[in-house]
Amino acid sequence: MNLFWYDWAGYIGVALVLLAFFLLQERKLQGSSLTYQLMNILGAIGMMLSLCFGSFNLASFIMQVAWLLIGGYGMVRGIKRRRETLELP
Repeated sequence: MNLFWYDWAGYIGVALVLLAFFLLQERKLQGSSLTYQLMNILGAIGMMLSLCFGSFNLASFIMQVAWLLIGGYGMVRGIKRRRETLELP
């Protein structure tokens, strides 16, 4: 079985998303943490690369775009909250 770089990107992406969810359930990560959001964003990107360069599936691609956008929203929201907390007297 030959695995191409985009196959590895997809496998690593899946591993990142599943690991992030597992660590959230184990309370090792917080849902608003930058690490959690980055793991989800990078995981979605990896899976999108696999879908674009490998065997394309529109439904899966839409799911990953949504995952990426929600993760980006969560990351921006978390950064804003941290800044607001630091600015409070």
